[in-house]
Amino acid sequence: MQATLNGLVLADAPDDEIILIEGNAYFPPDSVTDGVLHASTTPYHCSWKGDCQYFDVRTGNGDETLPDRAWSYPEPIPASLDVVGKDYSNYVAFWKEVHVG
Repeated sequence: MQATLNGLVLADAPDDEIILIEGNAYFPPDSVTDGVLHASTTPYHCSWKGDCQYFDVRTGNGDETLPDRAWSYPEPIPASLDVVGKDYSNYVAFWKEVHVG
């Protein structure tokens, strides 16, 4: 499965390594293309997953950065791992402009 934006592959992983949570595909951290994500300072706390790290995403031509279009949970709440059924620490999901398929 790939996550792409304007022809740029943001992440690429075998389907069996993707974790689906609430309709979002979470990619393993090592499947994300180097240099396309930049940590954002936007805070967010999910009541059942924990503190979120947002990322700004560079567009395919590199001229534009889309704020907060990717996110991960570096240290998920332990009980959420039981709900999801896998450890999704640092896995990355993408927002609507990014095509996942």
